[in-house]
Amino acid sequence: MTREEEMQAAHVGVMRVHNAPITLMEYSDEWPTLFSREADRVRAALGERVLMLEHVGSTSVPGLAAKPIIDVILAVADSADEPAYVPAMESAGYVLRIREPEWNQHRLFKGPDTDINLHVYSFGCPEIDKILMFRDWLRSNDADRDLYERTKRELAQRTWKYVQDYADSKTSVVEEIVARARAARDRR
Repeated sequence: MTREEEMQAAHVGVMRVHNAPITLMEYSDEWPTLFSREADRVRAALGERVLMLEHVGSTSVPGLAAKPIIDVILAVADSADEPAYVPAMESAGYVLRIREPEWNQHRLFKGPDTDINLHVYSFGCPEIDKILMFRDWLRSNDADRDLYERTKRELAQRTWKYVQDYADSKTSVVEEIVARARAARDRR
């Protein structure tokens, strides 16, 4: 199966073709506020089913240029148990767009009015730790934050058929940065 076929299979509904460069914006002080509004909405929809809710991705790192899309991680007891949370999320206006049972039982919702990527994982999923470690490292390490931004800016200039292709193209630099963050954490 090709990467495009895998992406198509994971999508709920039609996968949107991008066919353009990626638009990056300078960091905005509005991004944490948008996250807080979404967090309140998710907590209102799910209540105690929210086991963790975090602002992640480039919009969560002050000073870092980003696509103006708020990335959020939601941890629930079992992300594969869609009846336990999907109907409540849909009632709150969220739309399930991606279902990846073979990759950490990942689900992704788009928001009702704010451009967000709300990633759902099971509580304790190792991917959550990796994402939080990456975010926290970028918040505290100027050199790697600059490296990541330079990489993003260079890649963003290219024309990408799908936005996911752009995201995938950053994998090697992300893994390099995560390795340094993990090594620093292990030394503590």
